[in-house]
Amino acid sequence: MDFDVIVLGAGIVGVSAALHLQDRGRRVALVDRRGPGEETSFGNAGLIESSSVVPYAFPRDPATLLRYLRNQSTDLYWDYKALPSFATWLARFWWASSPARLAAAARDMLPLIRQIVAEHDALIERARVGDLVHDGGWIEAFRTPEEFARQAVAAETTARTHGLRVAPLDAAALQRRESGLGPGFCGALHWQDPKSVANPGALTKGYARLFEEGGGVFLSGEATTLRQQAGAWTVQTSQGSISATEVVVALGPWSDKIFAPLGYRIPLRAKRGYHMHYEATRAMLSVPLVDTELGYVVAPMQGRLRLTTGVEIARREAPPTGIQLARAESIARPIFALGRRLDDAPWLGLRPCTPDMRPVIGEAPRHRGLWFSFGHNHHGLTLGPVTGRLLAEMMTGAKPFADPRPFRPGRFL
Repeated sequence: MDFDVIVLGAGIVGVSAALHLQDRGRRVALVDRRGPGEETSFGNAGLIESSSVVPYAFPRDPATLLRYLRNQSTDLYWDYKALPSFATWLARFWWASSPARLAAAARDMLPLIRQIVAEHDALIERARVGDLVHDGGWIEAFRTPEEFARQAVAAETTARTHGLRVAPLDAAALQRRESGLGPGFCGALHWQDPKSVANPGALTKGYARLFEEGGGVFLSGEATTLRQQAGAWTVQTSQGSISATEVVVALGPWSDKIFAPLGYRIPLRAKRGYHMHYEATRAMLSVPLVDTELGYVVAPMQGRLRLTTGVEIARREAPPTGIQLARAESIARPIFALGRRLDDAPWLGLRPCTPDMRPVIGEAPRHRGLWFSFGHNHHGLTLGPVTGRLLAEMMTGAKPFADPRPFRPGRFL
């Protein structure tokens, strides 16, 4: 065999898996059609989100559902042509979002969430990319006193239960902390434990560089050429065909291009989202800030501001619409003093999501040597290193640091 393991996908999840496998003595090839960190891992809000102990759920209150039905919100836009293909998935998402099932998902994810910062810190130090990372947390801002009061109570409970640090800020305190903000927010919650990344794509490239420095091989190739032949997995790359006894599918929203032809019916869907960079015409934000009630994020990114949108439900291959970005930009521009656009066109990314809000991590039930790691539900950057460790422990026979059963691929079969 050319390698022990081929990892398909050079986003944060695939790069992290490759690194952890390499650390455990495996000869690893990392294969992608683009460079490391140039797809989904490039365009997020840059949060290493250790305070998100409860997954994003399907809303159940009638007022929110009615607002979404009108299709005029900034946090969700849906294309009617895509709804038939999403209908079953959305129904399963709604079912999994009941209070009891959501609490179960949070319990299953908690062992991973607790290790997030430690696993990133170890790779950040080894990869010498500390200049990209800021440990100031993030801010959750509110427009109405009622919502601020309600969320402050919930945040205090969450912080006390999970040992997190959160500080409430009234409008004056928020203004003192972030002097570049204009009027619009009545208060905020400063979650202090998470970290933020000034360039998520560069962080992923830094981890990939560490992998190559350790003897790992990155190759340009097309994952859909994967074949199982005579006890080996082969992939065509720019350097020719390569083979290994094991392969990891870490292709994020494109993972179905591998598992579906092999007969696996895993309900993976891609939620679309956009970003745009802007000049900062007032004082730069110190940390990412979420406009909670309108559903977008503005984050500082190496001297500029990145606005990232909420969720767009549309076919994966559909052309960009830009509708959400235009809505969010018109609201955010006066508050954040957004200057001119710095990108030629909005960036469109895909968030790989499962309806039960847990990633798919583990060995494929019907194919020896085939492993899955995808479906990280808005938190790929956050969860990449910790799920890479869990996968590598499973693949090398070590005792997993967390129970992997909630993430097993066979739960959908």
